[in-house]
This record gives sequence, C-alpha cells and structure tokens, in this order.
Amino acid sequence: MRLLIDTDTAADDAVALLLALRSPGVEVAALTIVAGNVPVGQAARNALATLGAAGRLDVPVHVGAAVPLLQPIAFATEVHGEDGLGDSFLPPVGSPSPVPALDATLALLRAGDPNSLTWVALGPLTNVATAILADPAACRRVRELVIMGGAGDGVGNVTPAAEYNFWVDPEAARIVLRAGIPIRLVGWDLSRRPDALFTAADRAALQASGPLGAFAERVTRRLWEFATGSHHRDGMDLPDPIAVAGAVAPSLLTWEPRAVDVECRGELTRGAAVVDHLAVTGQPPNVELATALDGPGFKALVLERLAG
Repeated sequence: MRLLIDTDTAADDAVALLLALRSPGVEVAALTIVAGNVPVGQAARNALATLGAAGRLDVPVHVGAAVPLLQPIAFATEVHGEDGLGDSFLPPVGSPSPVPALDATLALLRAGDPNSLTWVALGPLTNVATAILADPAACRRVRELVIMGGAGDGVGNVTPAAEYNFWVDPEAARIVLRAGIPIRLVGWDLSRRPDALFTAADRAALQASGPLGAFAERVTRRLWEFATGSHHRDGMDLPDPIAVAGAVAPSLLTWEPRAVDVECRGELTRGAAVVDHLAVTGQPPNVELATALDGPGFKALVLERLAG
C-alpha cells in the first residue's frame, strides 16, 4: 500500500505519521503540509521532526496552503502547544522539498496505475480541495481518500456543531465531499469513546515501549492536559491515528454508507458535518462513514507499531 498523507502536523498527527511509517507493507510516498493546528511552516518542521525520530528523512515533505480557501486561519495551539508538539521545541531536522504540495500531489496521482495510491487527509482539506479544483480527473485516480474530519454524532469541538478540520475550511470540505472520489470518513466522535481514549496507563506503556513511544508521549503532553482538563475526559483522544488505522487496518472500524455534506453558511452551524443517517434527503451515499471502532484493538495497534 502506498500512502500520500496531508497533515497539519501537531501532536496526534505525529503519532499518526509514526503509525503509518511503522506499518508493514506500507510505503509513505510523501507528506504534504497544510496550515491548521499550527502555521504551515511550523507544521512542516514538525513533520520533519517526526520523520527524523523515525529515521525516515527519505520521505519528502511538500509545503502547501498557508490559509483556507475563503476565511482567515484559526490555529489550535491551545490544544497542542505553541509549537504543536506539546511545547517540546525540538531542534530543526532536515528541510522541506522545494516542490510545492500541489505539484507533488498531482504528480503522484497522475503517475502509475489508477487505484494504486491511498490519500490520507489529517488536517483541514485546503490542499485536497485545491488539487481537485486543479485536476479533478487526476484526483479520481486515487484508490480512496481517508479523511479525519467532522463528527458522525454531530458533536463539535470548536463550536457545538463543528469539528476543527471542517470548521477551519468548510468550503474545502464541501468541494472534497462532492468530488466523486471514494471516501472513507473518520469523525472525531470515534476518538472520544471511552475504550479509545489513551489513559494514563496507556501513556505509561507508550513511553516505556521504546524511543518512538517516548517521542509520542512527549509531544502529546499538552494534548493530554487539554483533553483531561478542559474537556474533562478520562484520557486523551487521538483522532488522526484512528484515521491512519482506517487506511492501514480498516477492519478495526465499522463502515456504513452515508450521504454527508458540510454547512458553509449557518450562523450557528458553519463547518458542521451534516450526516444523513436516516436517508431522509434521498441523496446517494458519498462516503463510507466510520460508525464504530475496536478501541482496544486500535490502542494495541499503536503500541505494537511504535514499540522497539
């Protein structure tokens, strides 16, 4: 399996990247960087730091959109720390490719056999939408697009209705969902379920598992504080690694066809994923929505892949 991963690299993105890099039979062809959790330059530095920790600086990093399509950017440093990696302030490692994310994305999609590349989007969908607008035919050559975005249960983490990735750039999310690409959609709701939360014991096991586990524990410290403090949960949610699991170990999730759109103008609901669970719109399904997760199996997968 070949992956193209688009990321706004912060704490859970870093864990997701390590999960992909350490999965047998998986080739990470490239990383493309989008602004979201942190500014795009910091997200690129974080991606390189993660690749360096994994000993994989051979994977190219391509810098993409610095702002959403239509609205100002809103970062999430209160969740992930000022540097996006738990205020670990890691030293610079390597340099991004001079090839822009759009050019690299389209080159990968146009090359090789159709259906040979899986696209994984872990941040706002600005880069993905830009590629679709530039060459929709090339984008439809992808095997599937696995998106971390929205919430299948309608509960938001930025507003009462909107999850962060869709809220940052709802116009981009709408373009992507309407593009006719095979999509697996992994919402934020799965990571909030009690058996999917990384508890204090899970974090201790992660830290003790080896250098990569210790790296993952270190960069998620601010996320842990936010999840257990501001959100009053019994552990830390890791939505981006669940999305990568949806690509490399899809049997850990339950998938159901749904029609999904994004609200772009609502006064109270801008950025909300609108999921037609009961088929009341009559619209055909455009995504395979993840509706359940084997939480213990997911956590075991992360601990196993990052160990050693």
